[in-house]
Amino acid sequence: MPNYESLSPVLTQRIQREKETGTYPKFGFDDRDILRRSMSPSDHATIWRPAFVHDTDKIMHCPYYNRYSDKTQVFSLVRNDDVSRRSLHVQLVSRIARMIGRVLGLNLDLIEAIALGHDIGHPPFAHSGEVYLDELYFRHAGRHFSHSIHSVRVLDGIFPLNISLQVLDGIACHNGEIELEEYQPATLETFDQFDTMIERCYEDVRQVYKLMPSTLEGAVVRISDIIAYLGKDRQDAARIKLVDEDAYSQTIIGSINAEIINNLMVNVIENSYGTPYIRMDKAHFDALKTAKRDNYSLIYENAAALAKLNTTVKPMMAEIYDQMLSDLRQRKKYSPIFTHHIGYVNRTHYARPTPYENSEPNQIVVDYIASMTDDYLIDLHHFLFPNSSYEVKYTGYFDEDSEGFDHV
Repeated sequence: MPNYESLSPVLTQRIQREKETGTYPKFGFDDRDILRRSMSPSDHATIWRPAFVHDTDKIMHCPYYNRYSDKTQVFSLVRNDDVSRRSLHVQLVSRIARMIGRVLGLNLDLIEAIALGHDIGHPPFAHSGEVYLDELYFRHAGRHFSHSIHSVRVLDGIFPLNISLQVLDGIACHNGEIELEEYQPATLETFDQFDTMIERCYEDVRQVYKLMPSTLEGAVVRISDIIAYLGKDRQDAARIKLVDEDAYSQTIIGSINAEIINNLMVNVIENSYGTPYIRMDKAHFDALKTAKRDNYSLIYENAAALAKLNTTVKPMMAEIYDQMLSDLRQRKKYSPIFTHHIGYVNRTHYARPTPYENSEPNQIVVDYIASMTDDYLIDLHHFLFPNSSYEVKYTGYFDEDSEGFDHV
């Protein structure tokens, strides 16, 4: 039987009492303290459009936001509309984080902006695509690629949207691969500090894993990222018949998606309410670590799936990288890197201090590949190399090992 925890009666009564008396804890980030590179009048808060709502609007209307819909969350080689894409994942993160943040008295507009933008720089083909692109970038330019850092570049460099420091910081520090029992916000006061932090991550990818959000809102999004994918990836794995739902360890947080979401949210609220930090108790934190280990061994490190990607997508991405870098350096204006990428970026008419095409060539190629959806990368490779022997084979709805739709 599923086990769903609830807030303790003591905390429930305290929350109700403090709401009624107006003594509700106020640890949320104050809109008045927002920082932008340019404190433009057009970005000033109004009575109907608060400070961080501007950022959410900018993120959702960013030219790359649409591409979430065809970027793999985990399972790249499956044709199934019931399997998650990044468009659903960022919504789930936003929903979970706002539910936690509402009880803790945090800034829900800031939470929403961080959550909806946190994966906007993710490359195609999920974590494998990120690994491949990091290897290529380092081999060619001696710099590293991380999707969280590149998400900042999308919103602050490729498209200079004048996003707030607090949102950019939350996006940069959201790394859901590193879980902590407690999140104490770091100190971040200026864009100079932030820019130095970002540059260090390009130089040494290990710096990404040391980042800590400067706001409680950023910390809530970070833990919500883990809560959102932990059980949902299990649902998807069962959907495509990769892993049975009863294959996972049974722990205090449960093993199915609904249990995991409920029980971790309850525990975070129980241990964070009225405090200047975000934390879980040790029992739930240990259970979360166990659940992540199960996911890695049973899902993310599945040898058969990785082998398919390593023998197709990896060399295809490498060939695209080399060809686009060559075309860029030779100024072949008919190349897709000019017609589909540089031209597209320039048509957005954002004010920028220097022309985008003056960026370092490897950075432009990385920007282009990271912006691609799964299908676009495959189509581009077929266009560039029509006689290639590489072929990405998907499991479709009516293939023998596919579950298809439940109602079919």
